[in-house]
Amino acid sequence: MSAGALAIVLFGSLFVFLFLGIPVGFALGMSALCGIIAGGTQTLGFLSQTMVAGCDSFPILAIPMFILAGEMMGGGGVSRRILNVFKATFGRMYGGLAICTVAFCMFFAAVSGSGPATVAAVGAMVVPTMLEEGYDKSFTLALIACAGGIGVIIPPSIPMVFYGISTGASIGNLFMAGMLPGILIGLCLIAYCYYEGRKHGWKNDKAEFSWKAVGKALLDGAAALLDPVIILGGIYAGIFTPTEAAAVAIFYALFCGVVVYREMTFSKLITVLKGAVSTTGTTMCILGAATAFAKILSLANIPTVVANAIISFSDNKIIILILINVLLLIVGCFMDTTPAMLILAPILMPIATGLGVDIIHFGIIMVVNLAIGFITPPLGINLFVASRLSDEPLSTVIKGIIPFICIMLFDLILITYIPAISLTLVKLITG
Repeated sequence: MSAGALAIVLFGSLFVFLFLGIPVGFALGMSALCGIIAGGTQTLGFLSQTMVAGCDSFPILAIPMFILAGEMMGGGGVSRRILNVFKATFGRMYGGLAICTVAFCMFFAAVSGSGPATVAAVGAMVVPTMLEEGYDKSFTLALIACAGGIGVIIPPSIPMVFYGISTGASIGNLFMAGMLPGILIGLCLIAYCYYEGRKHGWKNDKAEFSWKAVGKALLDGAAALLDPVIILGGIYAGIFTPTEAAAVAIFYALFCGVVVYREMTFSKLITVLKGAVSTTGTTMCILGAATAFAKILSLANIPTVVANAIISFSDNKIIILILINVLLLIVGCFMDTTPAMLILAPILMPIATGLGVDIIHFGIIMVVNLAIGFITPPLGINLFVASRLSDEPLSTVIKGIIPFICIMLFDLILITYIPAISLTLVKLITG
């Protein structure tokens, strides 16, 4: 069977299965099975072997551990104390609570590595309070959905781990490269929150700024604030690898919850473990199936065919990057970050590097594109998480999301065409 015909079988069956509502992991596995049957060059045992091999990797250990670390932060009182620090600092400003939400998402991103996990953890604490203080429902839910996307841009980042596994890029360098783009996006969101707060008069007049209150919050949250410092500092200093950092994050969050804040009871620990196991099981199922799907694509030489098709439109670097961004934005509307990264990174990375784009820079471009996919319907997983947090219909969240998508697209353009935003820290630290 030709590469084109096999591609039609693979992607056609995948879209059919997704349309029927089959979970992404099973849809990918069944599509890979259809490709094996149609191609006739592999045995059925190839599917199971590839799925197991796809999950059998040291860097992949970081994924379940960062998921568990994020759950531990919420259950042990670490997250709440970090939020209190931002409330004491920004609470008096116009749009103060919205600004606190963005800042908290940026900080939580430095531990969780997951967009939906950031939305769930942060949103559960800030959404009720924002609504009580008179913030618009659509704005509030859209804000937490968008700010949660920073969770995969500021390191550590689960999609960056997947990109590194798929392309051979240094995961440590990817983590360094994501810091400034994540801060850029966060600052743009903060500016918009201040604008909307001033426009609508969203301000907590009862809150009073005082250095004493800030100092008290900092003292209470000192152990919590050290969490990302220990994780990222250890990675950048070469003390431990990103995978080892994930293990450190778990034990530090557990230490804070049990010893420092004494909020992590046995029953809470069981709940935390259940949530982490559920999320990890889903993620690993998708990972194994996506690995098999990508392997069949590679064996059929489909990535080369796609690369040649994209290059045939133009040999201009600017045009090609626009086409790649458009493709990724469309894919993000219909496919989860994990399979999208595992399938498309090996296809698109050679095109970008062939045009002189640094492999680390291109990884950040892909991550930001797919982060935007978190807030674009119909998939938009962060939209669904925000909707469930408030028991509001999905239409309420979508109503307020357009300005945030525009902000993210503006940032994407800057990140795509100004490589220094992604590469400055990498060059400073690695020389």
